[in-house]
Amino acid sequence: MREIAIGTIKLENPFLLAPLAGVTDSSFRRICRQMGAAMVYSEMVSGKGLFYKDKNTDRLLQTYEDEEPVAYQLFGSEPDILAYAARELADRPNVLLDINMGCPVPKIVKNGEGSALLKDPDLVYRLVQATVAEAKKPVTVKIRIGFDENSINGVEVARAAEAAGAAAVAVHGRTREQYYTGKADWSMIAQIKQAVSVPVIGNGDVFSGEEAIRMLNQTGCDMVMIARGAQGNPWIFREALALWEGQEKPEPPSTAERLAVIDQHCAYVMAEKGEYVGVREMRKHISWYLKGIKGSAHLRAEINQKKTFEEINQLLKQLG
Repeated sequence: MREIAIGTIKLENPFLLAPLAGVTDSSFRRICRQMGAAMVYSEMVSGKGLFYKDKNTDRLLQTYEDEEPVAYQLFGSEPDILAYAARELADRPNVLLDINMGCPVPKIVKNGEGSALLKDPDLVYRLVQATVAEAKKPVTVKIRIGFDENSINGVEVARAAEAAGAAAVAVHGRTREQYYTGKADWSMIAQIKQAVSVPVIGNGDVFSGEEAIRMLNQTGCDMVMIARGAQGNPWIFREALALWEGQEKPEPPSTAERLAVIDQHCAYVMAEKGEYVGVREMRKHISWYLKGIKGSAHLRAEINQKKTFEEINQLLKQLG
């Protein structure tokens, strides 16, 4: 079995938790690591937020030993700002820096960040080059296959990033204009894999362990980054890992196991963010965890009205 690595970072397996704004905080990352994710990514961290000492930005950088290895994902469009961020983060425990070039959210794109960078491969080169020059750890990028169907330039962007020193390229197989609709084009991930010599991480439409293995086989990518497929289903990593190791597919988690993970997740969030914030952030996670459990539909609606973990626990006991 070939070594799985990004630059100097060696990984246990090829399955990674994608960066997701509002989702992949340290609490969820810790759960996914326990389930077998080889590496986890922070929510998007603003280069300007670091530059201007924003307190919320600092909160996004919180990590715990049991979630390592952790990658920080940065976003920005100014080489000097990202270079500053690389210097600021040099001594943090994260193992690499990833530059977001795929976020489709309008406010990010209007600022010339995220997916907007796909329009300017020269700027991609300069951003990566500036970050690599100041980073003490590998720098990677996360891209989409193009901005829209008339500008599918993922190969060009990936080559620009590699030429500037990127240690790996993660590719979401959609354009910016697709957001998360339609189908991810895995054939473009395969083309990008053929076009560069650094590791390529495939991303898009992986909602089961079988699909993770299929992406590896169909595209030839080195690793698979799982995003929405992990929401409410961190067991996807356990499933993918078992299949990758040639074992039987594990049984789906029982209701009792789901409730135990919800309890652990709530405990992490409560300890880190307190009850007021924690409850409001956990509502969506609990709704995802309960999806598909018989009799849970009305509970999900009720949980969205609750303001304490004790009230939520009382409701969840109806399932136990």
